[in-house]
Amino acid sequence: MSYTYAYARPALTVDCIVFGLDGGTLKVLLIQRKSPPFEAQWALPGGFVELQETLDEAARRELLEETGVENIFLEQLYTFGGVDRDPRERIISVAYYALINLEAHPLQAASDAEDARWFPVRQLPALAFDHAEIFCVALQRLQGKLSYEPIGFELLPSKFTLTQLQQLYETVLERSLDKRNFRKKILKLECLTPLPEKQQNVRHRAAQFYQFDEQRYRQHRQQGFVFDL
Repeated sequence: MSYTYAYARPALTVDCIVFGLDGGTLKVLLIQRKSPPFEAQWALPGGFVELQETLDEAARRELLEETGVENIFLEQLYTFGGVDRDPRERIISVAYYALINLEAHPLQAASDAEDARWFPVRQLPALAFDHAEIFCVALQRLQGKLSYEPIGFELLPSKFTLTQLQQLYETVLERSLDKRNFRKKILKLECLTPLPEKQQNVRHRAAQFYQFDEQRYRQHRQQGFVFDL
């Protein structure tokens, strides 16, 4: 026996805010829409949730279909439910934010995306729907969380110098950090493993490479350790 709901049901979508570090510039991944509404305008990757999939599965599928990006860190950000946020119908969107090393994830626009491209976070084009608002919430979350959880390492290569790590924090937080204090704090966390190799073919003194030790970090957390910069 079929059942008819007494109330109208809004549609559900997911949107992905993907951040990547390009040298000293923080960038966000956008797609150019292929069809109405907002045809040819830039937007965040995303789309409708299918009946047989979870929200996480929908976010990963849409990101792969529209940009070719897969196997990355994703975290649920916020739910956006403005009544008039989509001209087609009442649509609620669950937003996710992601951090990646953009060099390791080449782009390939497909599905309903005409193009996929990285844009500096302070030089964005006009965005479709309410995606400018969603982006601002994601950037604020990234800047806030960076100081108390080691999510920033997702933006770096697997091995990095302390200078590169400090530049990451300064780029995302948009402020300068004292070199001596930063290194003292980051090394005191005991989450970095020094590697037996240094930079090659550099004009300045070759810096040592490090790796983030996620297992040691998780052990510290179980003991009540707090990541605090």
